[in-house]
Amino acid sequence: MPHRIIRPIFGLLLVFMALLFVSDYAFAWPSRRIKDIAYVSPDAPGFDTERHRLDVYQPRHQSGKKQPVVIFIHGGSWNSGSKNIYWFIGRRLAKQGIVAVIINYRLAPDVEVPAMADDGAQAVRWTQQHIAEYGGDPNRIFVMGHSAGAGLAALLATDNTYFSKLGLSANPIKGAILDDPAGLDMYDYLKKMEYPNDQQYLVPFGKNPDVWRAVSPMYHVSKASPPMLLFVGGKTYPSIANSSERFRQKLTELGVRHEFTLIPGKKHIPMVLQLFWQNNIIYQQLLKLVEVRK
Repeated sequence: MPHRIIRPIFGLLLVFMALLFVSDYAFAWPSRRIKDIAYVSPDAPGFDTERHRLDVYQPRHQSGKKQPVVIFIHGGSWNSGSKNIYWFIGRRLAKQGIVAVIINYRLAPDVEVPAMADDGAQAVRWTQQHIAEYGGDPNRIFVMGHSAGAGLAALLATDNTYFSKLGLSANPIKGAILDDPAGLDMYDYLKKMEYPNDQQYLVPFGKNPDVWRAVSPMYHVSKASPPMLLFVGGKTYPSIANSSERFRQKLTELGVRHEFTLIPGKKHIPMVLQLFWQNNIIYQQLLKLVEVRK
């Protein structure tokens, strides 16, 4: 989450969530939440009882058809964040006919970004194997994220090796929704070190430039990459605006189906807070991408 995005994201988020907590009951009825499902076997080496868990939000009234699935990956500078904060995204998606999966993953300093991406891939594999039990279509899995989570979502959508390591013959991800993404090109970012306190990102990314490049979606996107929606705030951090524009240019050059939307006046944190409201432009474009079937 480069360029001073480390500044406390949770203060504003938690105040926002506190103000809206009661609102959960106002629109919870159209959906059902199944909490704290382990997506890694508790017997597996390195299992983290808090971080290797996810929540599923399924539409309460289902048509009988398997519905598209959106996996949301939270942000937080790669060192903070929790699925529990983003219940409103799960509720909103489920209300609109999508089976939503909100995940936790391990964080720095306990692990570095490659392990976070491994966690994300395992959550996607769990979803492919089990989401039909919740009314979801395992053949229509999309990833979505904000900030650092959007960077991880882009990495999982573009680097198939995370899934081949798990024994999957193909990447299950059919598309990505990137909300003010951070980390699209950490190789370039960490080589330059342009902003105050950039040394802090050597904790989640380590000191090896080969690793910086390996976890940067910019160097994995290809003609075979799935469709993407890219949303950037008009008042976001310069590093996010710049890397998102370069990523957009690369998608265009490679012919990858995508839409790029600049949202005027939005700063970084409001880019995710706006997802509380159902009719915002991100949900509008998302519904077209995933093709909800009523």
